[in-house]
Amino acid sequence: MPPRSVSAIVALACVVAGCGTEEPTSNGGTAAATSAESRTSFAPATSDTADTSDTADTADTVSDPASTTTVATTTEDSSGDLAARGAPTGVPIRIGLVNTEGTPGLDFPELRINISASTGYLNNHGGMGDRPIDLITCTADGSPEASQACAQELVGKDVELVLLGLDLFPDYATYGAASVPVVGVLPILPGDYTADALFLTGGNATLMSAIASVAKDHFQARSVTIIGADNPGANSSEASLTAALDLAGIAHETVKGGDNETDAGFQGLMREASKGDPDLLVSLYSDAGCIGTMRARASLGITTPVVTTGICASSDVLDEVGDDAIGWSFSGVQSPQETPSSAILREIMAPVLGVEPSEVDSSSLGLGALGIFEIMSLAVYADALHSAGTDVTGSAIYEYLGSSPDLTLWGSGAAVRCGVSEKYSSICSFDFPFAEYQPGGDVLTIPGLETVSSLDYLP
Repeated sequence: MPPRSVSAIVALACVVAGCGTEEPTSNGGTAAATSAESRTSFAPATSDTADTSDTADTADTVSDPASTTTVATTTEDSSGDLAARGAPTGVPIRIGLVNTEGTPGLDFPELRINISASTGYLNNHGGMGDRPIDLITCTADGSPEASQACAQELVGKDVELVLLGLDLFPDYATYGAASVPVVGVLPILPGDYTADALFLTGGNATLMSAIASVAKDHFQARSVTIIGADNPGANSSEASLTAALDLAGIAHETVKGGDNETDAGFQGLMREASKGDPDLLVSLYSDAGCIGTMRARASLGITTPVVTTGICASSDVLDEVGDDAIGWSFSGVQSPQETPSSAILREIMAPVLGVEPSEVDSSSLGLGALGIFEIMSLAVYADALHSAGTDVTGSAIYEYLGSSPDLTLWGSGAAVRCGVSEKYSSICSFDFPFAEYQPGGDVLTIPGLETVSSLDYLP
């Protein structure tokens, strides 16, 4: 089976779906690993467990300046230019990173590890606009006090820019008082959507809105049944999805199951979900739940199409279910592509994973993908500033990200459109590809769904 290419946004699928620890299905099939690194794109193979259903319980939403400088905007094709750059020669740029680690259910070291690995690569390939990166990390534990302490520590160390891995309670007031700009990978609490910061991905609201758009415009669905576990993460995703479906004028109902179901349990859920003959099913299950629901649908002969999050397109899932995945579509996933950035990705991740670059499989890497997309995108933007003769500072990079048209996200080519939605003013990414499982194992982009905007049905 050829490797599956995953966009940046697919890496947040496990977060918005509320992934939790799930048991193997009763017929002996091995469930996909629930550690964050196994879920999607780029994370190292560690044993740290990220139970984001606990995160959602804490965070309530986890389950998803005007510039006068004229600078050429960047595209996916320019991302590979980093490989041709030599070691930076300018004054170091000090960048802070806050990430949550070490607390059960709130342990995401892969973001720090992958950002650090990317920093090492960049310090051999141009840095941030010819400035070497001095990365200073601070670990939070999921409490407001820890996040505030990290903000005070980083500001005290004169960082020019702060990156957020996953931080539940960023201390925006401290950063703002010190005029230190903040760039994050994923908004968590509702306040993040309008914070004085920029987030490269949009979280629950944007992903579920895109699914509603596909339900209406591609599947022409008038009725949808949602299947999901009854846990805080999946419930949060369901709330965002139902709000978007309401805006799209699509009738909906929800069938709830447990985090862990037997094969008979999944069959019961799928039978109940299909009882009203809906036009479309949307599954919010993840990991072993992907396997269980796919097998149940196939065994019952249900032909209603299903849309789910990108986590169900992982090699761990599809290698297990095979053609039982026929009829399933995945948000945030696109056809395999070989690009300059994918070669860079393999070079960055090979030493982290302890394998040869050719052995790095983007479909089996995890939540740390978000960290790589974050810092590598910022490096591309910094290089654009440097090439235009503009001083590269943390504030200049932030201003460029927030105000420049036609930017793209490194590694995926997804459009970056910060502030295009007034209700979600800090969000920079609103577009998702959708792909469909093909008999024999390929997962290919659905024609016409290469770029689906979430803006029409944002709740």
